[in-house]
Amino acid sequence: MADVHDKNTRSYNMSRIKGKNTKPEMLVRKFLHANGFRFRLHTKEMPGKPDIVLPKYKTVIFVHGCFWHGHKHCRYFVVPKTRTAWWLNKIIKNIENDERAAAELLKDGWKVIIIWECELKNDNIDKILAKLPGKIVT
Repeated sequence: MADVHDKNTRSYNMSRIKGKNTKPEMLVRKFLHANGFRFRLHTKEMPGKPDIVLPKYKTVIFVHGCFWHGHKHCRYFVVPKTRTAWWLNKIIKNIENDERAAAELLKDGWKVIIIWECELKNDNIDKILAKLPGKIVT
């Protein structure tokens, strides 16, 4: 099946996708800050470069995009119909990197919280964010 966009349009669209400061990540950061949590961002020295690091609580938070991190059974994770093998390979590597980073962090005594993009949609936002302080402090 051919791509619905020409090569230049597809290239432009893909170039606009951000890896940092995404909308879901900003929602979590805004909530944490409003609730008195202070944090560091995208710490390069840590495995997986966590989106949010709360050193006081020895906790890291990853805010994963459902497509890029292969969220199983999620309506936002749809394998592209073009270059399927290439995309699957990329997503599988992302999943493996995520698992490796989480394992290293856990081994080093860090608490790892993963929030999926789909969990921060519509009615779920308040529910998911309300549970977050309890996960951090415990």
